[in-house]
Amino acid sequence: MRLLMVEDEERLAQSLSQGLRAEGYAVDVVGDGLTGLERARDGGYAAVVLDLMLPGLNGFRVCQELRREQNSVPILMLTAKNGEYDEAEALDCGADDFLSKPFSYLVLTARLRALLRREATARPLVLTLADLRIDPAARRCTIDGAELTLTVKEFGVLQCLARHPDQAVPKTDILDAVWDSAFRGDVNIVEVYVAALRRKLAAAGAHCTIETLRGIGYRLAAGDE
Repeated sequence: MRLLMVEDEERLAQSLSQGLRAEGYAVDVVGDGLTGLERARDGGYAAVVLDLMLPGLNGFRVCQELRREQNSVPILMLTAKNGEYDEAEALDCGADDFLSKPFSYLVLTARLRALLRREATARPLVLTLADLRIDPAARRCTIDGAELTLTVKEFGVLQCLARHPDQAVPKTDILDAVWDSAFRGDVNIVEVYVAALRRKLAAAGAHCTIETLRGIGYRLAAGDE
């Protein structure tokens, strides 16, 4: 899942984004409110982590503008320590949740998971195709009930394909869904993970395959039972 972090404290932003990336999220980081608003408007984010005190445009204004434009992206706002008025205003201007600084990283990730679970009501909670079952919230994948061990990126690629079963998914779409905008490598890195997934699916006896569509991308399709 892709997250947008709008935070001008560079060390905090770097620490949080590194931790979230290690857990499998793709994280884009910006350091001012105006840029954050523009990036959030572009869409494609599962959630926004939004600091209150920002140069250019504060978090309240960013949140208000997004809600005025009927942008429903989940927003977790970071407020000042013991700032009860800030916390109340964060909710009043449209934030879904808030955390007061300083906060626990474990609490931050738990709050994010809760927001993403709420948002997931608009999409299948569990993705299935043939004997493949993917639970995005639990980050668990099984084949006919047996656990399939995947790396963070492998899980992300397979989840992206499973969200579009029997449909062509371009490499660039997979890259956008699994890697963040800071990635400057070759788009063909997707091939490496697809090859690894094919080996693991075959070894597990999965009744689904990842097909290559020349010049387009990949398709996850059910195979013969």
